[in-house]
Amino acid sequence: MIDAYTHHAEPGAAGGTLAFLFHGTGGNETQFLGLAGDLLTDATLIAPRGDVSENGALRFFRRTGEGVYDMDDVARATAKMAGFIKAHVQAASPSRVIGLGYSNGANILAAVMLDNPTLFDDAFLMHPLIPWDPTPEPVTTRTLITAGERDPICPPERTRALETWLKSQGAPARILWHPGGHEIARSEIEAVAAFLRSAEVPHDH
Repeated sequence: MIDAYTHHAEPGAAGGTLAFLFHGTGGNETQFLGLAGDLLTDATLIAPRGDVSENGALRFFRRTGEGVYDMDDVARATAKMAGFIKAHVQAASPSRVIGLGYSNGANILAAVMLDNPTLFDDAFLMHPLIPWDPTPEPVTTRTLITAGERDPICPPERTRALETWLKSQGAPARILWHPGGHEIARSEIEAVAAFLRSAEVPHDH
């Protein structure tokens, strides 16, 4: 399962932080390497490439329209990605596991996290859209959601519902809003950096 996805791997400090990076629709495995390299200087970076093509744009699962997901394919992708992540965690024995995803990448990260609530220590969900009701299960992952107040793709009420659900399951979660749309704002990057700095060293995996 460690090679279930075509991916970029950048080694960091042995036994240190392991960070998984998930690109948005139309991106690829290099999308967040520069950002993560700046924010997580000693981390091992694993960036998978989406295995679904939507008119040539890479994604992690199929959809039938904007915000309308093929839920069977979401289940397939979630199980496949969880196996991929667990294989890398087992191989690396990291002290901390982080996930960062944007748009479709945030959605696959959230889907894996909701099915595997102890897998990640920290998760950064940038402009996620989870239009289904997750199965209740205690979640320990510290989660930062970032979103645009005028995002035409991710309705703010769905973003708030995700935060509310995570908090109801016990997860330390919060949202950072910016006044724009679906683009990544500078304030989001700064919030991720501050969130990382505030973290205590978590449990071993």
